[in-house]
Amino acid sequence: MIKRALLSVSDKTGIIDFAGSLSELGFELISTGGTEKAIRDAGITVLNISEVTGFPECLDGRVKTLHPAVHGGILAMRDDEGHMAQIEKLGIGTIDVVVINLYPFKETVSKPDVVFEEAIENIDIGGPTMLRSAAKNHKDVMVIVDPSDYQRAITALKDSSDLEALHFELALKVFEHTAHYDAMIASYLRKYGNKNPYPNTLTLTYEKVQDLRYGENPHQSAAFYKSPFDQAGTLSEAVQLHGKELSYNNINDVNGAIALIKELGDKPAAVAVKHSSPCGVGTGYDIEHAYVKAHDCDPVSIFGGIVAVNKTVDLKTAEKMNDVFLEIVIAPDYEADALACLQKKKNLRILKLEALSMSVHKGEQDMKKTLGGLLIQEIDAALTSGDLTTVTERIPTAKEVEEMLFAWKVCKHVKSNGIVISREGQTLGLGQGQVSRVWAAENAIRQSNFPTKGAVMASDAFFPFADAIKAAAEAGITAIIQPGGSMRDQDVIDEANKYGMAMVFTGMRHFKH
Repeated sequence: MIKRALLSVSDKTGIIDFAGSLSELGFELISTGGTEKAIRDAGITVLNISEVTGFPECLDGRVKTLHPAVHGGILAMRDDEGHMAQIEKLGIGTIDVVVINLYPFKETVSKPDVVFEEAIENIDIGGPTMLRSAAKNHKDVMVIVDPSDYQRAITALKDSSDLEALHFELALKVFEHTAHYDAMIASYLRKYGNKNPYPNTLTLTYEKVQDLRYGENPHQSAAFYKSPFDQAGTLSEAVQLHGKELSYNNINDVNGAIALIKELGDKPAAVAVKHSSPCGVGTGYDIEHAYVKAHDCDPVSIFGGIVAVNKTVDLKTAEKMNDVFLEIVIAPDYEADALACLQKKKNLRILKLEALSMSVHKGEQDMKKTLGGLLIQEIDAALTSGDLTTVTERIPTAKEVEEMLFAWKVCKHVKSNGIVISREGQTLGLGQGQVSRVWAAENAIRQSNFPTKGAVMASDAFFPFADAIKAAAEAGITAIIQPGGSMRDQDVIDEANKYGMAMVFTGMRHFKH
């Protein structure tokens, strides 16, 4: 029986050499469209699919391989006498190798000017159908979807070594690939049609960026994946300029630093993160000033931490960064001498992310894995429910309002129960991850590296009791920003009035668990 291979690819990387190798091994080649032309132009004999089906391509090429002469040849089980008798009676030859890669749907919808009709035309129908047919019958058919597998396939076909294991591996790869392809289509259509973001069945797909040395701890395996679509301004788009490979914990920490730096606008800002929690945040008249503020908030905890800045790193800033052990620095860019300075630290991971300050878009989703399930929510992209509402007798000054908004932005990224104390665009104390809000307030006050007189306080949720207000007043804090909404709001307001403090409500809480 003549061995036959069907080749139809959008990505023609390596296809000519592969087709030539198959021909040398005695395979009769069948192909379509541009693939057929490329093979024929290379001087390799190839049949057009219509010569196999006896039916012309139609509907602008939408229908060419959806035919029994194709799928019968792929799906016929070679050790089933009934199958073989049927295809012989029908005049169908077996197809032993299927090489397909699909219309470039991802590349098409990633273009900024793509229109819906173009996206639809780049949904492959015949390709996935042939791939799935061949993968189903992988016992008898070798199916290839990835050009990187061409050489392995030729080697195996030449010496017939372990073909069964290779066939199975390639079939699994096909089903992963077609599932990924269909999930991208579903994701695009859901966003295009503005449909329910929480459908009854949810299929997610991601592409592996890299295997990681280990997870949170050395005994845990791990890998890093990214969305298949454009993710400008996110960690998956960062370029590593220097240092060791990123670890699981590095990626988690940098992600938190990026999320917080995006809140701080265009003013020069620096964020220091340790164990996924901010340990210092500063804004200043230049990036050196901002970094010094972030560092000085907690010069102990920043050791071994992550620093994100939203402006180009200059030499003076780099020199100050080199004064402390840091795991990672991430910035939109680096001056040449600053980069050379930072590179003196052999293990320092230096990342460049040009769109670092790009805002997070409302409607994006946040996901958390549970045992046996998945929690999905809209990402917390808002800040307040509207204008700030002053609830105390004393109205805050314009400077206090500016400072409270800075502290409020930071507090949004602090683990609940979360309290942030700041003054002049610098965090002084952060109380986070406490089971009691007054403990969070007391920790923030106690751990401040500076006197807190004249500072402001932000709380990620309402104060259930007035005890934290008393502690703040005794520490010299003059203004407080919080969501409000407690049954005891009036008690809290009365306590603030007692000490002449200003207090504003945001109408929106920011739990971060």
